[in-house]
Amino acid sequence: MELIHKFRQGNDFYVIDVNSGAVHEVDELVYDVLDADKLKSVEELKEIYKNKYSVEEIEEVYSELKELVDEEQLYSKDLYEGIAMLSEKAEVAIKALCLNIIHDCNLKCKYCFADEGEYKGCRKSMSAQVGKDAIDFVIKNSGKRRNIEVDLFGGEPLMAFDTIKEIVDYAREQEKIYNKNIRFTMTTNATLLDAEKMDYLDKNMGNIILSIDGRKEVNDKVRIRYDGTGSYDTILPKIKNMVDVRDKSKTYYVRGTFTRENTDFFEDVKHFVNEGFDEISIEPVVLPDEHELSLRESDLETIFDQYDKLCEYMIQKHEEGKEFKFYHFNIDLQGGPCIYKRISGCGAGHEYVAVTPDGEVYPCHQFVGNPDFLMGDIYNGVKNFKIVQELKDAHIYNKPTCKGCWARFYCSGGCQANNFNFNGDVHIPYELGCKMQKKRIECAIALKAKTSK
Repeated sequence: MELIHKFRQGNDFYVIDVNSGAVHEVDELVYDVLDADKLKSVEELKEIYKNKYSVEEIEEVYSELKELVDEEQLYSKDLYEGIAMLSEKAEVAIKALCLNIIHDCNLKCKYCFADEGEYKGCRKSMSAQVGKDAIDFVIKNSGKRRNIEVDLFGGEPLMAFDTIKEIVDYAREQEKIYNKNIRFTMTTNATLLDAEKMDYLDKNMGNIILSIDGRKEVNDKVRIRYDGTGSYDTILPKIKNMVDVRDKSKTYYVRGTFTRENTDFFEDVKHFVNEGFDEISIEPVVLPDEHELSLRESDLETIFDQYDKLCEYMIQKHEEGKEFKFYHFNIDLQGGPCIYKRISGCGAGHEYVAVTPDGEVYPCHQFVGNPDFLMGDIYNGVKNFKIVQELKDAHIYNKPTCKGCWARFYCSGGCQANNFNFNGDVHIPYELGCKMQKKRIECAIALKAKTSK
């Protein structure tokens, strides 16, 4: 088991103490002498490195490292497995809801996991009444939690704009009655944005995710209309307008997807920066291996190089006073999420659920349409408690690969849907995703270290 993880980013050396989360920027000597599971004796180190370092250098650094070990800033013990086992028995309370407002879309993105909005079913819109009933469902099942997140999702949710307004108005009434705070977010392809909708979204959405895949030539290959034409020229001006009118105290981010067609996605990030955006995400596509756009093991060297270039670029922009945020590099080294979340992850199926236009309940939007993961409905409640418990128990200590992994407290075991879709088991991580995630974590830590000085 790795108790520490060490890595090199550019010309710098870093060491992470896995269980405490302590991060150390070190020199090459320290980097060399530390092993993953324990600190060797000073005599062993003298023998191993006698041709590279002097006895005095080794003795001095050993003394310093031994002090850190004694203070449990290196090779610290894992104190959290007991918390994970207790969490398996904790009361279920839903705190986040993905409201699939519409199973329909006006684009035909080539990589869409949602079957072009249909979710393996038929095109359908949620009625305002089902949306209101879903709000009642999440309030009823939220327990003592005051804060509730509701993500308005699709397909393209703005195709049902009037329905959204009714649902939001109803939620505002109910949150006062039940002393809840409901925060709405929306993911939109931006095609239907106009002045009225922008004003409404700014006032009513805590976060807005605006989808565009980067450079025109990249976006227009995959994010296409039904007639085969690209969407870039239509959506870029609308996204810019949305960002311009957005209250600066509220969040947004421009979200792209990179596929095998643009493994040079660093160029797409730079493109977004040059267009004036400062909240950016470019995320790896997740597709079956046989899909022409899927990412492969052979792409990893290129992908890792892109993350390295992005890290260096962000350090440069910080030094110029022109920094921006990249979603996957956002890591809080001062503690991050609570330990429960670091153990359990997204909470799919027990803290987070998705509701379809018919009111069916699934563990998350990526499970929608798979009958094996149908949990129940908003009228009769959750009936398939086997799924709830299986997902609740699928934390990092019940995933053998994760239990010994240095990155477990950062990724929390990965996406349950991806794990199942690739391996048929939520307990077996999606390997390609793991490798990319680890690289992003290393870059994020190096970036934080360089920009926090």
